[in-house]
Amino acid sequence: MPNMTWWKRLDDRRNELGWNGKDLARQSGIPYANINKYLNGEIDQPRGDVMDRLAKAIGKPKLWLQEGIDPEEIEVSAGSGRMVPVAIVGTVEAGTFREVDEFDQSDARYVTLPADDRFPKARQMAFDVSGDSMNDLKPRPILPGDRIISVAYEDIDHEIALRDGMVVVVERTKDGGHTREWSVKQIELYGDRVEFHPRSTNGRHKPILVNRNHEADDGTSVQIIALVRRIVNDLPL
Repeated sequence: MPNMTWWKRLDDRRNELGWNGKDLARQSGIPYANINKYLNGEIDQPRGDVMDRLAKAIGKPKLWLQEGIDPEEIEVSAGSGRMVPVAIVGTVEAGTFREVDEFDQSDARYVTLPADDRFPKARQMAFDVSGDSMNDLKPRPILPGDRIISVAYEDIDHEIALRDGMVVVVERTKDGGHTREWSVKQIELYGDRVEFHPRSTNGRHKPILVNRNHEADDGTSVQIIALVRRIVNDLPL
């Protein structure tokens, strides 16, 4: 069910369990009004631990609820060479803030890729690259038109510590979370802060400096959402 929206999976599972919306609210501890909004597809990406609570309530892995992928199937795929569906979740472009509603995944595209050997149970995410903010990355630049293949950072943050040189997808939000930017940056770690640097020949791109409280120097909120693992670019036929 990777081409189905998460709220349709939730609704199908609710029906399978014989629950109504109030039952789901009671089992998850989430207000009934919010449950109705989720089931109707009015909230594309719930905040906080909502996905965890819903997944636990319906007895399914969070990855299944989000992407329709069973982690056990991913584990089998990693060992057998089988492929897994990976959602193209959006575009990374430094300096471009978009309304959150523009990140609607109801019509998400998917590519089929091998499971990540290093993180076989982590959710993979693909992003299309726009702009030149990483066109001078070494040893291989990330160029407009590339597609980066990443793993969801929240799925691996307990397995691997951040270190200098990692290339990550950073989400920066402002306007109370109504607008956000996704961009690719390279990490530089310091005692009191993390710096997310562009690697570009274009001087207009500036690093994001983040104190340990995750507030950027310009007042926006910053978090790492993905660790970049591969860069691909299909040549036109």
